[in-house]
Amino acid sequence: MIEFPFSSMAGRLKRSEIRELLKLTRRPETISFGGGLPDPAIFPYDAVKAASTKAIDECGRLALQYSPTEGEPFLKEQLRDFLGRQGIRVDTDDMLVVSSSQQGLDLLSKVFIDPRDPVIVEKPTYVGAIQAFRAFDADFQGIEMDRDGIDPDQLERLVIRLIDDGRKPKFIYLIPEFQNPSGLTLSYERRKRVLEIANKYNLLVVEDSPYSELRYNGETIPSLYTMDIEGRVLLMKTFSKIFCPGFRLGWVVGPKPVIEKMVIAKQGTDLCTAAFVSMVAAFLLKDGHVDRQIEISKQLYRRKAAVMLDALETLMPREEGIWWSKPDGGMFLWLRLPEYMDTLEMLNEAIELKVAYVIGSGFFYDGSGANAMRLNYSYPSESQIVKGIGRLARIVKKRLRVSVA
Repeated sequence: MIEFPFSSMAGRLKRSEIRELLKLTRRPETISFGGGLPDPAIFPYDAVKAASTKAIDECGRLALQYSPTEGEPFLKEQLRDFLGRQGIRVDTDDMLVVSSSQQGLDLLSKVFIDPRDPVIVEKPTYVGAIQAFRAFDADFQGIEMDRDGIDPDQLERLVIRLIDDGRKPKFIYLIPEFQNPSGLTLSYERRKRVLEIANKYNLLVVEDSPYSELRYNGETIPSLYTMDIEGRVLLMKTFSKIFCPGFRLGWVVGPKPVIEKMVIAKQGTDLCTAAFVSMVAAFLLKDGHVDRQIEISKQLYRRKAAVMLDALETLMPREEGIWWSKPDGGMFLWLRLPEYMDTLEMLNEAIELKVAYVIGSGFFYDGSGANAMRLNYSYPSESQIVKGIGRLARIVKKRLRVSVA
């Protein structure tokens, strides 16, 4: 048998539980709460067709050519205006277009993380970020979350301890809006405190914001990027959740020195993001289709979230240790079960009952969270949500150590 001389990085790479579960979404008989998939029933097929034709007719020579590593200027202008309509003022020179926000995480890792460098993350956090940072052998340092997001006091104590040990964190990675996986939102007061801590200890804050436009309840909270007055926040955005994931298109805005390093790293990764996709996206933004798609998504996801929450209230047993988040937007909620339950052990039975979810431990760098699961409500139909929650409730009831009335 041939032994291949893989790198140490290759040895750290692991398959994503979410990507593996996505295979189940292709089985029509399975109700999947697993992937973070938008509802394909609302994909703007006609708008994409029209924009594709425009890209060829009006920009064909550029659309079918290589593009600048920083991104197509036409797209960057439209992204600047799109953010401006949300009150986020940016300069196109401070922007990098990437091939999905996941590439942004990879480039971030390349330019900041040396082996065993501390990075601060939420507990739980996005599994794609764990994958990207772990590939570069980051030393994860976690902050627990409650209903208002991470605890700033705990954050500051952690920062002080790391600095005293001569191990200053490379950055603080946060998903402030409708966090993946928890669905929780970092409160305004805590955002101020996070920035105060970052300013006090001269730290970079990475604001991963794939869902902020999908708020359907409550008041909009300013982004960390907007609140930042010192230029220490890197904002990451994507089309995947607000438009459609098939575009594989995202963008990063932040301090010029950081963007410049990420541009160089991108040149060694893929040279440039696809010009044709970029031109199509630019026309979709210019003609208002992205804004309209966001409104359509919000209306649909508001209904689906309400259906899932109502099903949980009605069908899930009421016992100590069972709790779920109540998001004001986004695509996910977090179901926590008694500590003696293991959602990985439950998964085979769930799949036999033709319902799928993502196990909680996949969102913890240290393997904890075994008693939790992430549930996606944007993809399944409303009737599937009710049926799927009913099946999960049956599994949970069987494992309770107390009698259920």
